[in-house]
Amino acid sequence: QMQLVESGGGLVQPGGSLKLSCAASGFTLADYAISWFRQAPGKEREGVSCMRNSDIAHYTRSVKGRFTMSRDNAKNQVYLQMDSLKPEDTAVYYCAVTTGLDMCVLAIDVYDYWGQGTQVTVSS
Repeated sequence: QMQLVESGGGLVQPGGSLKLSCAASGFTLADYAISWFRQAPGKEREGVSCMRNSDIAHYTRSVKGRFTMSRDNAKNQVYLQMDSLKPEDTAVYYCAVTTGLDMCVLAIDVYDYWGQGTQVTVSS
């Protein structure tokens, strides 16, 4: 059974950093496109970053230069390093995998496996 589990969320002051982790079980992450999404209160879920079978990640404009997505194939995990955090980054962050599309797309509908989410709160 394919499963994703996020961790690493928490409360951080503006300008601070957090590193999220997403651990996969039941499948090999390197075989699929995997993305980070987030959902702020009262807002729609949005794509944050995506990575396929290279180490090149794609980012939504609002996080470029501040967030870095990476992965450790040996550990079957992906990460999201978040620096220079802003209050508007406050959201529940999810990792997700698509088994039906062999490319990076930050579109919610193509992702069929999701983690439970981890809360990130940026506040002073």
